[in-house]
Amino acid sequence: MSIAMSLLDGVFRIVHRAFPPRIAHAHCDIPCGIYDPHLAQIAALSVLRMNQLIEALPKPGPNPSPQERQTYVSQLSRYIKVKEEHAELCKHELRILWGDYFKPEHVQQYPDLHNLFFNAMKTASKNRQEINMAAAQELLVTTQKIAEVFWKTKGADIRRQPSLQTAGGELVYPVPKG
Repeated sequence: MSIAMSLLDGVFRIVHRAFPPRIAHAHCDIPCGIYDPHLAQIAALSVLRMNQLIEALPKPGPNPSPQERQTYVSQLSRYIKVKEEHAELCKHELRILWGDYFKPEHVQQYPDLHNLFFNAMKTASKNRQEINMAAAQELLVTTQKIAEVFWKTKGADIRRQPSLQTAGGELVYPVPKG
């Protein structure tokens, strides 16, 4: 390595220590123009399914064996963890749409848009905090309403289709006008 390269390498190391790079997370502030509410709907549906599994989980009897108790606690913990992760994923995907896709003209066209997002965020948080089937169903309904508005702003008609998932529910899809 040449002396100049050595000096340059040293300068870069000093600058890197003095000003370490920060990790940036985004989707995406270029903007890429690729937005879709599908993942938010799937996350909301997953929250609903985890609530169903929690409700259906057989509780151990009054004097469970250590193995029965461990099995119950392990399954319940996994369901709760996944429920909370998907509630947060739903919030994340909705924040992207709210912050990056929707514009003032969309709010003029759909005056309840901010309220829909506010309610979805609060409901997703409630789903993280509680085991609550009604809140899970409300999250899915609100996410579907946002998906409907999203596709309408893209000039598409929409259709609701059964999800065909164990949780049931519907998903909102675009249909080209024609």
